[in-house]
Amino acid sequence: MFENQPKGLWALSLANTGERFGYYTMIAVFVLFLKANFGLSAGAAGAIYSIFMGLVYFLPFVGGIMADKYGYGKMVTMGIVVMFLGYLFLAVPLGGNTVALVAMLAALALISLGTGLFKGNLQVMVGNLYDDPRYSDRRDSGFSIFYMAINIGSLFAPTAAIGIMNYVQSRYGVSVNDSYHYAFGIACLSLILSIAIYYAFRGSFRQTENISSKSAASDQVEEISKEETKSRITALCLVFAVVIFFWMAFQQNGLTLTLFADEFTAKTSSGLQSMAFDVWNLVLLIFIVYALFGLFQSKHAKGRVISALVIVASAAVLVYRYMHLAGSIDIAAPIFQHFNPCFVVMLTPVSIALFGSLAKKGKEPSAPRKIALGMLVAAAAYVIMMVGSIGLLSPAQQKVAGDAATFASPNWLIFTYMTLTFGELLLSPIGISFVSKVAPPKYKGMMMGGWFVATAVGNLLVSVGGFLWGSLPLWSVWCVFVVLCLLSALFMFAIMKRLEKVAK
Repeated sequence: MFENQPKGLWALSLANTGERFGYYTMIAVFVLFLKANFGLSAGAAGAIYSIFMGLVYFLPFVGGIMADKYGYGKMVTMGIVVMFLGYLFLAVPLGGNTVALVAMLAALALISLGTGLFKGNLQVMVGNLYDDPRYSDRRDSGFSIFYMAINIGSLFAPTAAIGIMNYVQSRYGVSVNDSYHYAFGIACLSLILSIAIYYAFRGSFRQTENISSKSAASDQVEEISKEETKSRITALCLVFAVVIFFWMAFQQNGLTLTLFADEFTAKTSSGLQSMAFDVWNLVLLIFIVYALFGLFQSKHAKGRVISALVIVASAAVLVYRYMHLAGSIDIAAPIFQHFNPCFVVMLTPVSIALFGSLAKKGKEPSAPRKIALGMLVAAAAYVIMMVGSIGLLSPAQQKVAGDAATFASPNWLIFTYMTLTFGELLLSPIGISFVSKVAPPKYKGMMMGGWFVATAVGNLLVSVGGFLWGSLPLWSVWCVFVVLCLLSALFMFAIMKRLEKVAK
């Protein structure tokens, strides 16, 4: 998994880890902040959330066009600076009046613009590492590692957001509404770390910063006819159309799934289940998973011994922590968002090992087929939510139910996040790898931006969940996402031959 990868992958991955940690620290509490600080309804908060997310994923298209002309490295650096200013403005507590609302929207504009300059272009640089023939066959696994690094950053984000908010409330008597701004301030610090990593290890990937239509593409453009260029772009656009609905469903983790956690999920947990809400227990489980792979895949006895020791030590700490549990714990709604990145980090080596094994047998699914399977798995995730919501009140009824309110076990959300993660691993890193491979050389930045435009449209549609969140039965809300994912998967299978042809 980690062998024979270009050195620049690690530096670019870590730089992205820092940026994503700050971003997801903000996202973990953003909708709750909008409702608490400005008194917005679920629909209004969802609209702001989805428009912001839409801009975050649309602007990489603009950033990609600029990078194709001016170079990827310049846009990445500029993006970090602009993002920093946005998070800095968001971290200033101005209250809940109209001026504060306008300032918050201006901060969001800066964050989305900075992300647009940074996000897609950094991923193009990762793809450029694999244009070297020495690493070309490691492209999918490389993007899986890169994607895992993103989620290492987001794994700790909810805990960091909740932790800093609780700390300033209890230590300094800061109000709940003002404490959100401290969580946003963490993003500023994370960006400083991100840019420090980028420039400290720049030498390992400098060759990827200025690849554009005038450089890397120049030797290949003559080999790609206009017809082939058109065929590749058309195929990518078809994929973009499909993944819109995946992101519409997946990004509900920041809206309806968070609302479900806040309004319908049991507020306390005890015993073994409660351990899942402590991020350090999840980290220990991740250590065990990776050590197991080391135990069976290491080529040296020393490596196997170290792996065995890690397994024993991690398991011993988990047992100790279980034996010293102190009753029940309170569950804060944002903490559920650490399950998705945890499962990404935990399951990435499993995914790579599975498809590596299938590749050796000549049975590995093509990238387009993996994307289609990812849509089916996403549908299955919302089937879980449908089942878990049977017998619960509607959101409108829950607000006025008082003692008659209905609640569900946290396990429904945990298993939903685990299933969504399977779909995400099949679709997101593989889709990014597919774009970097298929995109015509002189349009790499634009096409990677196109992937994010599709993600942007999906994020704009996230608000549909917020507007459905009212008088409708909960199971019917989740049914909408099941149907959309299934239809998208069927469309993907219908055009499979065309997509597989350009992927060869």
